Amino acid sequence: KGNACPHLSVSQLSVYGSFVSSLLPQGVKVVVSTRTYADFTAQASFDIKKCDLHRLEEGPPQQALLTREEGLKYYRIMQTVRRMELKADQLYKQKIIRGFCHLYDGQEACAMGIEAGINPTDHLITAYRAHGYTFTRGVPVKEILAELTGRRGGVAKGKGGSMHMYAKNFYGGNGIVGAQGQIFESFNMASLWKLPCIFICENNKYGMGTSVERASASTDYYKRGDFIPGLRVDGMDVLCVREATKFAADFCRAGKGPILMELQTYRYHGHSMSDPGVSYRTREEIQEVRSKSDPISMLKERMLSTSMASVEELKEIDVEVRKEIEDAAQFATTDPEPPLEELCNHIFHNDSPLEVRGTNPWSKLKSVS
Repeated sequence: KGNACPHLSVSQLSVYGSFVSSLLPQGVKVVVSTRTYADFTAQASFDIKKCDLHRLEEGPPQQALLTREEGLKYYRIMQTVRRMELKADQLYKQKIIRGFCHLYDGQEACAMGIEAGINPTDHLITAYRAHGYTFTRGVPVKEILAELTGRRGGVAKGKGGSMHMYAKNFYGGNGIVGAQGQIFESFNMASLWKLPCIFICENNKYGMGTSVERASASTDYYKRGDFIPGLRVDGMDVLCVREATKFAADFCRAGKGPILMELQTYRYHGHSMSDPGVSYRTREEIQEVRSKSDPISMLKERMLSTSMASVEELKEIDVEVRKEIEDAAQFATTDPEPPLEELCNHIFHNDSPLEVRGTNPWSKLKSVS
């Protein structure tokens, strides 16, 4: 009676099939269909878009090898980031998340591709659209969402919020993007000193609510480093980003100095949660990008077309990811807020001086709310 156990091995299924057949009338047969890992393609090679080059004689390869294991890993991570951001959107609209909140959905191939092209021991710093990188750097979803809701279990103990998340070798969200004077000073010093630094511009087509064409006389951001070599990369293709990042990392490790990458990508949400995102662009534009260039759909289609995964397998990952996000949201909405006496902690790395922002270690902070 009942259904076959989904956890039976192939040999057990064969025995099970024989047992069921013995219970059926003569002439009636049972066929037990199984699909083993041997049925899947172990790896496949894919053509990727050629990068535009600046001050480089050759660039990244135009073919990328993807193993089944890598594909499933990339798919799970990008799907987790996507679902996490959609949950953050929901929690913000419920007024559980307050303040600034900049979502990353649509740009998942950038964080995933960069992470796949460098080592965990490499140092990474980003601007305020930081949730995706915080996850790829190893921080659990529940700590990210709890930080957004200002809870004690958040990655920055509930005192950092959307723009200030950190992890090992990750100096995460910072509240400004490529400030012009600072970025050109950094370009200049990195070039003079031949620093092993990869500068990355995630060009999602809009600076807050202004299109790049309206703001920049030259939109060739990969050339903005002047004497620094540059690459313009398809930032919606995780394999293209990965190969470009590997190329850039090898360039830096070889002692050739800095390199600049422009990743052409797209954000589905507005600049921040206060921006509906459709006053300066049309809904049709967003939908067209979703239908033609979505990074998760692109990877999924590649894996299915080459038999590297099954539809059922990817659906199972989707279900697991949704549960992980729901559990994380439950934690982020029930975990207590940090106590008031911790407000002035963690300002300094070592022992704090007597006076800290007008208070001292013995003063009692009082809530006026």
